Amino acid sequence: MTTINEKEDPLKRRLVPRGLQKLIEQCLKIYPDQTNPLQVTTVLKYWLGGQDPLDYISMYHNPGDPDQNIPPHWHYISFGLSDLHGDGRVHRDTVVGAEPLSGMGFELTFRLVKSLDNANERPPTWPANLLQSLAKYVFQSGNRLCVGDNIPWRRSLDGKTSQIQHMLIAEDCQMSRTETPFGWVDFLQIVGVTSEELEQASRWNGKGILNLLQKDPATGGPWLITDMARSKSVFELFPETLRQLNIDLEREGSDLAGVNADFTFKELPKLTNIKKEIVDPEEEITRSISSCNIEIKKEFNDGLEHSGSSDMVNPFHHSQIPSRVSPLNGIELTLAPYAAKFLVLAIKDRIRHGRHFTFKAQNMAVTFVAESVTGSFVNQETPYGVLGYWVQILIPNALIGKMLETFSDLNKSSDNLQIPLTYEWPEYNLKFIIDNPPPELLNQQGPILA
Repeated sequence: MTTINEKEDPLKRRLVPRGLQKLIEQCLKIYPDQTNPLQVTTVLKYWLGGQDPLDYISMYHNPGDPDQNIPPHWHYISFGLSDLHGDGRVHRDTVVGAEPLSGMGFELTFRLVKSLDNANERPPTWPANLLQSLAKYVFQSGNRLCVGDNIPWRRSLDGKTSQIQHMLIAEDCQMSRTETPFGWVDFLQIVGVTSEELEQASRWNGKGILNLLQKDPATGGPWLITDMARSKSVFELFPETLRQLNIDLEREGSDLAGVNADFTFKELPKLTNIKKEIVDPEEEITRSISSCNIEIKKEFNDGLEHSGSSDMVNPFHHSQIPSRVSPLNGIELTLAPYAAKFLVLAIKDRIRHGRHFTFKAQNMAVTFVAESVTGSFVNQETPYGVLGYWVQILIPNALIGKMLETFSDLNKSSDNLQIPLTYEWPEYNLKFIIDNPPPELLNQQGPILA
């Protein structure tokens, strides 16, 4: 349950948590005249058993900048993904390199254009609910959000009939990185986008789409302000941008290195003419990945990626995996229909360009690997293997063209696919199935086989 607080000045409270105070001070650098903004406050805090992870969401009036064609808008800023208290009550410590991060290391912001015909309007509260939903995902999954990530929402962000139905994540242009007593905090801005913009961000590059949106006030302008009344995508308003994007994709490939998706896999028996005894199904390697309602993209090494090669990096934060790889004789992968289009992207826009692609969730991951990728534990002699929670599948150069020929029907909407679809390359002992993985296999802990 949340309430809107209009009277209490956070800086005048007694015993203001030190982490919170630093963030408020950062806000006051931008809004020195708004020491008492409207604020959505969680009554029962998440760390006390409440449902809403964010302790507070402040709603500031931003006058914009007429010289840059930046309109007046509401600026929503969250407090609660970072460590406000310093006593570990909310979440685990996070460290990236040598820099300690406060809590998850970031807070969320959102900019919503103000109505021109109602100067006295109050800020709507639906953006606060949206930020709470995203924070809940972060808390429950443990996945951090990053600039360039794309978030499929599949419905109007305000619950009405707008074409703005998805989100990209940008760096907030005014809220700079802040050092608190408990680590660093970045401010990640949620940007509302259309279905076509999300689709192209998934195929190409989230940061690239954000750069396109920034070029014109009609699509957000330099400060990426969301306008729920916008009905046309940047590609409809400026068709030449889509033509150039397709040229770039064909020449350079996609920067999307992975998405979250349901899948299961099992080992296929070794290719041989000798009849083998049937294996007990319980002894097969059959595991699953649980899904998330968010697709996270992250390029692990930009420098190497753009040079045409790619280094592999463990997709998990933990390191509790064995050192020995368990090779597989062959593999059958069953992938959920909603992720089928990313199978085409993985082969056409990633593997074909000498890169890797990962389907990942909390428990396990499967990575497709091109021959030129370095740091993988599979090769042409042993093309399939498992290391702890991580499955790898080598896609040889000779197989890429054959796969793309057979994947033509996967360009359809997932709602129109006639599942199950089976694709098999017996000479490689490899099989892909597009189907809903059995529910009883989902949400299981993946294997550590060695």
